[in-house]
Amino acid sequence: MRLRPDPTITREALEDGKRALVKDAAWASMVGALYGGVILVGFALELGATPWHIGLLAAIPFLAQLAQLPAIALIERLRERRKIAVTAVSVSRFMIAALALVALIPDRQAALYALLGTQVLITLFGSIGGCSLNSWLHQLLAREGLGALFSRRLFWSTVLASAGALTTGYLVQHWPGAERLHAYALAFLAAGLVGFLSTYYLASVPEPVMARTGPPTPLAAMLGAPFRDASFRRVIMFMASWNFASNLAGPFVTVYLLQQLAYGMGTVTTLWIASQIANALTMYLWGRISDRLSNKAILAVALPAYFGSLIALPFTVIPHPHALTLPLLYLIHVVMGTAAGGIALATGNLGLKLAPQGQGTSYLAAVGLAGATAGGLAAIAGGALADWFATRELSVFVHFTSASAAHELVVMSFRHWEFLFALSFLCGGYVLHALSRISEGEEHSERVVVQEFVAEASRSLAQLSPIDGLKDVLLIPLGRLRDRRLRPR
Repeated sequence: MRLRPDPTITREALEDGKRALVKDAAWASMVGALYGGVILVGFALELGATPWHIGLLAAIPFLAQLAQLPAIALIERLRERRKIAVTAVSVSRFMIAALALVALIPDRQAALYALLGTQVLITLFGSIGGCSLNSWLHQLLAREGLGALFSRRLFWSTVLASAGALTTGYLVQHWPGAERLHAYALAFLAAGLVGFLSTYYLASVPEPVMARTGPPTPLAAMLGAPFRDASFRRVIMFMASWNFASNLAGPFVTVYLLQQLAYGMGTVTTLWIASQIANALTMYLWGRISDRLSNKAILAVALPAYFGSLIALPFTVIPHPHALTLPLLYLIHVVMGTAAGGIALATGNLGLKLAPQGQGTSYLAAVGLAGATAGGLAAIAGGALADWFATRELSVFVHFTSASAAHELVVMSFRHWEFLFALSFLCGGYVLHALSRISEGEEHSERVVVQEFVAEASRSLAQLSPIDGLKDVLLIPLGRLRDRRLRPR
């Protein structure tokens, strides 16, 4: 397949390229579901990983973003971003398939360190490919209408990722015999093969000839420009704070469910899928709202919902795990998935929208480097703090005594991983402050976003359901809540 830039790109070729981008993202998400996330953490725990190892494993993809520094120089020198992206991503997918051999190493300690080393290579090449792809799409796609395109990509990504994770989770849980590492080996091999299908679609996306904005600029000057831009510097600070706050606890939710709450891999996978389904079902709504309102307004609603979900996790097991714990966990994951979809869409659009045309490579790389550094440090810090919190507990009781008896009610209790959720929630306050300093244009209140979300959901349900009674049951309560909010005090 020809990988050199296209001198001219017709409207038909551009539309074909957008469809290919959706297919690429969908199959790439299945790669992540078959090898990353819950599966990768479960594999590491099977090899005997400690909290520090889990934190390091979560930090590697972020710290690997430093590979964008030489990637920027490579892009500016070769000026063939499609060739760079396809080559780097192909190597990364090959290394994912090689994880199948790691799972077969008899010595589990050696296998754990081989896993960490392979993950470094996977993420390094993935970072180079991602840097090239960001610059490529920044020039290829118009700034307007990004919400609809990216919502389609994320929708199909979550659909295929859910299917892949569900299959792999139950494969691992119900693998015949005691050696579940063979199930992980099969999943990693399948991930590598699916990855090459994703790469095929990526290679079919047209690439415009890279625009020249003047004489070659030194790398240090290119990277310094976004930080000297006062308005874009606020975007960088926001992305760094968001990545730090979310990755202080986010990578350890799976460990918390597997170890502290003692759920099986199948149950944990279905919790993750519930989050992804909520993400997929609401992604179209977020995309429509993004095109009409602003990314900042979406973040002002989605961020509190996300951090609120994290702090709610410990309260599902007060005073101890009970019959409602699992249903509450499903509800929390649904809310978290809905919020995460809006955050992913809005943060991705925010950088693309506010980066100056012709300087997308350096500006988006600056955002990526700042966020990756903060996320990597947060994951390592979270792993270290988890070790320290392992033997500590904080509980708040209400004690009531009478002449005949004494009663205690547990109001709050934090143990081990739950401390990380509380710290992440506290850091979320600064994330919202950093968001408030960004200027994206016309401002919209959180109330407007909620109203638009409810309106979009109503229209979507009206199109999907011909049963008037069902629509009334579902929509009348939402309408009454909206009217109550709008009623004058």
